[in-house]
Amino acid sequence: MSDYDLYYWPVPFRGQFVRAVLAQAGRTWREGSPEDIVNLMSGPVADMPVPFMGPPVLVDKAGDVAISQMPAIILYLGETLHLLPKTPALRAMTMKVVGDANDVLDDITLDGGREMWTQKRWHDFQPRLTKWMSFWEETGSRHGMTADSGFLLGGSAPGIADIVTAVLWGTMTERFPTLGALLDETAPNTAGLVRRVAALPALSKLAARAAKDYGDTYCGGQIEASLRKVLGG
Repeated sequence: MSDYDLYYWPVPFRGQFVRAVLAQAGRTWREGSPEDIVNLMSGPVADMPVPFMGPPVLVDKAGDVAISQMPAIILYLGETLHLLPKTPALRAMTMKVVGDANDVLDDITLDGGREMWTQKRWHDFQPRLTKWMSFWEETGSRHGMTADSGFLLGGSAPGIADIVTAVLWGTMTERFPTLGALLDETAPNTAGLVRRVAALPALSKLAARAAKDYGDTYCGGQIEASLRKVLGG
C-alpha cells in the first residue's frame, strides 16, 4: 500500500518535483489517472480532497491531509519528512528556491500557454532565462558550491533545494539540449550540481522511469510544440 496519492498529469513537469522528493525520501505513492484528475477538477468543490484549480494534488494517507500547489506540497513534505534545514534563514531560502523554480515553469510555458512561443518572443526571453540561471549560480556561490562539489545551500547531503534544482534544470535541459549548453555557459556550478544530484540512485531511477513513461515529453500540449519549434527540438 502506498504512502501517498499523487494527482498529476503524465508529464515530468510541475508534479515531477513532488515525485523526486518522495523518491529521494524513500516514500511510495500511487499516481491518479488523467481521468481521475479531470473528474476531480470538474466535480463539485465540496467533493475535492482540497480545493484546487489544477494539479498537482498530494494526499498523505497516514496524515489524512490533502495539499495542492507545488510549493505548498514541497513545504509540507519538507516539514513532515524532516528534510528542511534547521535554521530559519536556510529554511526560508529553501522555499525561495522552490518559489523561483515555480516561477521559471510559468515563464517557460508563458503562464501555462496563455500565448505560444514565437522566434521573437523566445529571442526577447533569453536574457530573462539567463538571469534566472544566474540566481542559482549566485546562491550556490554564496554557500560554497563549486562545479565539482558542494550543495546549493551548503550542508553535508543534498536537501530540498538541491532536489528542486536538479529537477528544474535537469529535466529542462534533458528535453532541450540547447538549453543544457546555455546552462553550462551561464551557470557552470549549477550545471555541475544538477549532474551530481541527478546521479543519486533514487533520482536516477526516477528519471529513467520518466523517460520510459513519458518519452521526450516536457510539459505537453501546444505550448510544448511551440517551444520545440523555436528551439529546434
